[in-house]
Amino acid sequence: MAAAAAPSSSGQDIPAPLVPILAILASAYRSFASALTRIPGSPIVIRYIESSYQNDPWRSILEVLLVAFAVRTLLKGRTRGDASSKNWVKLREEEIDELVDEWVPQPLVDEPSDVDKFTLASVPVINGPNGLRVKLASSGKMVTNLATVDWTGMIESDKMKQVAIDTLKLYGVGSCGPSGFYGTIDVHTKFEEEVSSFLGTESAIIYSQAYATISSAIPSFAKRGDIIVADKGVNFAIHKGLEISRSTIKWYAHNDMKDLERVLQNVEKEQKRKGGRLTRRFIISEGVFENDGMMVDLPKVMELKRKYKYRLILDESYSFGMIGAHGRGVTEYYSIPAAEVDILIGSMGNGLGAGGGFCAGSYHVCKHQKINSSASVFSAALPAMLATTASSALATIQTQPALFTSLQANILLFRQILSKIEPIPMSDTPATSATGLTASAATPLTGSSPSKTPNKDAIIHIPSHPSSALIHIFLLNAPGTMEEEERILQDVVDELLAKSDVIVTRARRLRGQEAFEPEPSLKVCLSGALSRKETEKAAKGLKEALIKVCGKKR
Repeated sequence: MAAAAAPSSSGQDIPAPLVPILAILASAYRSFASALTRIPGSPIVIRYIESSYQNDPWRSILEVLLVAFAVRTLLKGRTRGDASSKNWVKLREEEIDELVDEWVPQPLVDEPSDVDKFTLASVPVINGPNGLRVKLASSGKMVTNLATVDWTGMIESDKMKQVAIDTLKLYGVGSCGPSGFYGTIDVHTKFEEEVSSFLGTESAIIYSQAYATISSAIPSFAKRGDIIVADKGVNFAIHKGLEISRSTIKWYAHNDMKDLERVLQNVEKEQKRKGGRLTRRFIISEGVFENDGMMVDLPKVMELKRKYKYRLILDESYSFGMIGAHGRGVTEYYSIPAAEVDILIGSMGNGLGAGGGFCAGSYHVCKHQKINSSASVFSAALPAMLATTASSALATIQTQPALFTSLQANILLFRQILSKIEPIPMSDTPATSATGLTASAATPLTGSSPSKTPNKDAIIHIPSHPSSALIHIFLLNAPGTMEEEERILQDVVDELLAKSDVIVTRARRLRGQEAFEPEPSLKVCLSGALSRKETEKAAKGLKEALIKVCGKKR
């Protein structure tokens, strides 16, 4: 009773009924503290709690709540019981079996359209190796193949085949890793040094796929907020690279240098209006355009690039190994050092008959891609045998410039024969590509001399450059629908194969996925390895097939 009365006598206003409860809590606390001190390390925890409470009591409360939540999570079951969920629908076994029987999986790919079915049915099947002369599986006869890119006949080179076999025995099939980790080997660096020396640039980097080279190089340099001025006629790989970069894209009319300058001026005005904020700015074009065979006016592009302070990304996937006295591309054709092009892209498949792609430029440009280009970082490196065969092909074209002399002679002969059913270009008017995009007036359409005399027998239009081995043939009087036009062109392909034993192909387009879709066309790939007689036969056969099929359609 004395203890109970003590608080009251000492001036504390604690109600009498709470005194026993407080005494019990105090005793429990002393017992807990005594037990806690027997645990090794507990004094440190106690001091931390006391210090934490004195400095920041709210933090102590938060920590206690977090510990309680963690304990609750650990003690809670992994999943809720099926029957405990209020949204759970109980089904009988018969109902479950019925639902399983009715379920139909969604197809992995869409049903091919009529055009796709038509395209697949029209592809010839080849028996044996690919090349300029192939055997058809359907008839067994040998035909001339002008549907495969082989500018200098490297695909059928016995030397390259032997190099591939020897490399396969020494290095195996694949690289088994990305370039930046353990995929790079000596033959890769050897080819990089060789191609950079061949072009005259500081450095080069190779990729395992030509398509991925340009589509990865663009976003490795251009990011959100940067400005890219691009030709409307660029290929699908460049379109994908532009899309991935998320940069601000400004388009100019296809191969039209006046429109390019207009766009550059508008960008400059817009930048000044917004305060002149510094951004990375690029011009993107192709050397020889994949979609129509036209050639870029590189001297004018270089002039505008310097005037407005842009970097140039030039895709020479089709012009490398085709254009120039030694196959160096449009830089050699126009006598412009390749080192003046900031980022130069090339294909080892189109130009060298191997596989993969490369990017040439300054040392820093190439080194940057090794850690910033997705195709370089995440894709397996190029198989060794493709690097060695590319090196072999590069050595061949350096020592045999006659290959390009023969190629240009075949192109001239082929275009002269087809010029009889083309409209003769006007010297004082700009040329309009059949892709629907205006071309530069400086680029002639055919190898014939400019004249104002119309050609009443004209049924086709060829916008491809006279030096381009990639030739696109468009119909002058195309039917109303694209499907009808594709079928007419396929009739030409079939007629040529049946009567002249020559394979050409319709240009394959990814309809609905390209920003600017070209019109349907025939695609012809000439080679310097063809004889004059074979080239003449192919050209005459194609001319006759066009007259027979398209002449009656007019």
